[in-house]
Amino acid sequence: MANKKLLIIGFVWPEPKSSAAGSRMMQLIAVFQSQNYHITFASSCAKTDNAFDLKTMGIEQVKIELNHSSFDDFIKDLNPAVVLFDRFITEEQFGWRVAEQCPKAVRILDTEDLHGLRKGRQQAFKDETAFDNSYLFNDTAKREIASIYRSDLSLIISEAEMEFLESQFKVDVSLLIYLPFMLDEISKESRGKLPDFEERQHFITIGNFLHEPNYNAILYLRKAIWPLIRKQLPKSELHIYGAYATQKVNQLHNEKDGFLIKGFAEDVNLAMQQSKICLAPIRFGAGLKGKLVDAMQNGTPCIMSGIAAEGMFGNLEPNGFIKDIPEEFARKAVQLYNDAALWKAKQQNGFEIINKRFSKIEHQKRFINEIEEITHQLKEKRLNNFTGQMLQHHAYQSTKFMGKWIEEKNKY
Repeated sequence: MANKKLLIIGFVWPEPKSSAAGSRMMQLIAVFQSQNYHITFASSCAKTDNAFDLKTMGIEQVKIELNHSSFDDFIKDLNPAVVLFDRFITEEQFGWRVAEQCPKAVRILDTEDLHGLRKGRQQAFKDETAFDNSYLFNDTAKREIASIYRSDLSLIISEAEMEFLESQFKVDVSLLIYLPFMLDEISKESRGKLPDFEERQHFITIGNFLHEPNYNAILYLRKAIWPLIRKQLPKSELHIYGAYATQKVNQLHNEKDGFLIKGFAEDVNLAMQQSKICLAPIRFGAGLKGKLVDAMQNGTPCIMSGIAAEGMFGNLEPNGFIKDIPEEFARKAVQLYNDAALWKAKQQNGFEIINKRFSKIEHQKRFINEIEEITHQLKEKRLNNFTGQMLQHHAYQSTKFMGKWIEEKNKY
C-alpha cells in the first residue's frame, strides 16, 4: 500500500492506566505502527490528566470539532488510507463526512464492546428480570448495528459478542473480525520473578469508577460478599483501585471492615502482584474485562461472575472460580486464599490463557492480513454489502443534514 496513513477518530483520548478501552486502543496503535503507518489521532473530546501523550510515540494529535465543516477540509487534506472509528458514536458523527471526502479510505469500527448488549443487560438488571431479546434489541443496538453495516470491517473483542452478532442480529461474518486483547507472551522467566503465594496478602478489585458495572460491583462487594469473606478471614483487606473515585465511592471506605478505597493505581502490575486474589463480581456489562487480564498477567487468581468471565477462557480452565451466588463466591474466595496448591494451579491456568488465547503475534497477523485483503477488494466488498450502502444513503440524508443544521445554528 503506497498510502500508509491512518486516522483514528477517538471517542476519548486514550487512558491506558484508567481503562481497558485505553489499553485496547494502545494495542491497536501498536499494530499499525508495526506496519509503518503514519498515524494521526483526532478527537473532539477534552483531554484529562490521565490521557496518554501520543506525541511521545510520534503520533500527531489533532483536536476536531463536532458538526463542523472544518473536519471535511482536515480529512480531505490528510487523505488517509484507513480510518479507525473508536466506538459507534464516532462513526455516526464523522462516518458520513469520511465517506464523502475520502470514499476510497477503508473504514474500520472498533466497537470496544457491544454497547447495545451492555445497555440491555443493565436495564434488565434494573428491572430485576431475565435478560432476553426484548432487552437486546434496544435503540442503542439499532444504532450500533447500523454503524457496523456502514463500516468495511468491525473489530469484535469477544467470541460471545461475535455469536450475538451472527445469531441474534444476523450480521454477515465478512463484516466482522474477532480481535481480542493482543498481549505479549508470559515467559517462564517472567513467571519466576512474580511474588509467590506466601509473599502476597489481601484481596484486590480494580476498575474505572465512572463505568457503571464497576461501581455496581463495588456496592455488591460491600453489601453482599465482603462481609462473608471478612467473617472467615477477619484480618484480610480488600484493596479497591480505580480512576475517578467520586465522593459516593470514597464514602464506602471503612478501615474497621478492611474495605479500603485506594483510588487511582499508578502501577497496576505492582498492585496486582502484592495481592493474593482478584475479585470481579460484575453483574452486567459486555466485552472482555481488563481487570481479569491484569490479574492473569501478574499471576493473581480470580473469583468472578459469569458476566465477568464471558468470552475470556474459551475451552480452557479459568484462573480461578466463576460464581454468581454471594455465598458461593465468598466460599471459593476463602478456599483459594488458604490453599497454596490450588492457588498455584489457578495461577498457571491464567498464564496458559494469556499465551494461548491472547497472543499478540497471532492476532496482529490476522488483523493485518484482513486489512490488506479489504484494501485490494474494497469495491467488491462494498457491492456485496447492500444493507451497508442503504444505511449509508440514509445516514447522508439524516445525520448529514442534522449536522449541517447544527453547524448553521451554532453560527448565531
